[in-house]
Amino acid sequence: MTTKTKFFTDSRSSTPEPTYLGVVDVKTTAGKDEDYDEKSDVSDVQEGDIDVVFRGVGLLPDEVYSRTLSWWRAWVRQRIVQNVEWESKVLGRMQELIRTPFLDAYFVYTSSLGTHTFFMTVLPAFFFFGHEDVGHGLLLVLAFGVYASSFLKDLICAPRPYAPPVTRLTIGDHHLEYGFPSTHSTNSMSIALQLFTVVYTLYKTPVSSPTPLVTAMNSTVSGIVEDLITPETALSQTWFIAMSAVLGFYIFSIVFGRLYTGMHSFTDCAVGILLGTAIWATYFFFGTIIDTWVASSGWIVPATIIPLCLLLVHRHPQPVDDCPCFEDAIAFISVAMGDYLTRWVMGRYHINEKYLTHVMPGSPMGSWAEMSTWWSLAAAKMVTGVLAIFAWRIFAKFLSHRMLPPLFRFLAQLVTLPHRRYYTPATDYKNFPAEKGLRAIPSVIDLPGALEGFEADGIGASTAHSKELGHGQGRQIKLRKGKLEKSPSGAGIGLSVEEMGGKEVEVVKHYDADVLTKVFVYCGIAVMATGVMPVAFTLLGWGLRVR
Repeated sequence: MTTKTKFFTDSRSSTPEPTYLGVVDVKTTAGKDEDYDEKSDVSDVQEGDIDVVFRGVGLLPDEVYSRTLSWWRAWVRQRIVQNVEWESKVLGRMQELIRTPFLDAYFVYTSSLGTHTFFMTVLPAFFFFGHEDVGHGLLLVLAFGVYASSFLKDLICAPRPYAPPVTRLTIGDHHLEYGFPSTHSTNSMSIALQLFTVVYTLYKTPVSSPTPLVTAMNSTVSGIVEDLITPETALSQTWFIAMSAVLGFYIFSIVFGRLYTGMHSFTDCAVGILLGTAIWATYFFFGTIIDTWVASSGWIVPATIIPLCLLLVHRHPQPVDDCPCFEDAIAFISVAMGDYLTRWVMGRYHINEKYLTHVMPGSPMGSWAEMSTWWSLAAAKMVTGVLAIFAWRIFAKFLSHRMLPPLFRFLAQLVTLPHRRYYTPATDYKNFPAEKGLRAIPSVIDLPGALEGFEADGIGASTAHSKELGHGQGRQIKLRKGKLEKSPSGAGIGLSVEEMGGKEVEVVKHYDADVLTKVFVYCGIAVMATGVMPVAFTLLGWGLRVR
């Protein structure tokens, strides 16, 4: 018997009748891949007999995944789904016992501190103020953490905890991704361990013989916490303990917050912690070796790094559902490539010694004149740097969207180009669609809608588990135009718990040019943040390092 599956949007607030997107014939997905690049495509279908509503990534009938994925991927996914079933019940009971208005707000908003968007906003400051070694380490563990977790998400295609029984609270569209493993847990663990490495180095290094890392860190802390520096080491024991405790609390807030908000299962978070630890350990033991090779080698560096990056993009697993994990993976592996290429150019042409040693005028702490000079320049550097990155993004996207589609059409006549599921090839469209145009900075009109992000989507369990876990209707918590709605069922905190209903999620279309566009854009963003702007600040006389 041929099975037909209808695809519907994953409504953050459901409609009475879901919006039809397409039809999937499960029978056409019988071909399995040898490793992780499936030849079967769930977007090419025929008519069938059984209709199934699709309510979220990872929630199609098990038959779809078993027929589409290779046997070992389907086996691993089945084991994880079994865990998700009982863990969803445990998480639902846990929420009933411990949820409070304060904890709801705390864990929802602190979850933004574990996103790669937050880190990519903060990390450029390390390079703008002369702490490139610290920024380099943080950037790499973050980039490879996002790539590795996205790789595993698309590889396994496991759902998030079922809602109901959990009430899922989230900011943004993270619920549109697969659940296993938790990227938040991966990021928080790797970043915290990398920062702990810096703190521990300061604590153990005598002031009389500082390492380059300590020198860089001292340039920041000396003017701000000078009274906390002991004569023996660069950081007192009291502040070492305090900073370690802060990092530990940060990990707890992010990881437990993913459980509290119903966004991840215990398995998701546990594997995320292990993955983040493994990435940090890999960089800790091999990072210096790779950095030395990059700084001391010739053209073999770009000849190795660029093809390796493109290979990682090409060999990223193809998921069954349309999951945005792939785009995150592209962005961050491209950022890592741009950072390494910048370090290679800086070292090869001795730009570090010429332009990255100048000290900023003034001081962050001192007389009024020194402080006003330093803080004015610091603000100017941040504003200028961010605007320059936005300008690069606009230019790079415009150029890529004009050049790549015609190039792909020409190459398609000569060779068979790689094609990724859910990405429309250039031969199937004439002009790059208007909806893929430039939107580097949100319009003021969009800001109220952008604030409608605090929600708990009621994505029902898959049909295979609907009788046991509930199906079709769920609970919804939203922030309306920056204000929490009041509701008796919202535990008195202004959170409205309502049946799924409201606006539909916009259907995102993907095009083959998007892939290399992201590679070009984000590689350039890394070059701008880690190389171009620091040199520009020196040329402008603004300096780089902190006195």
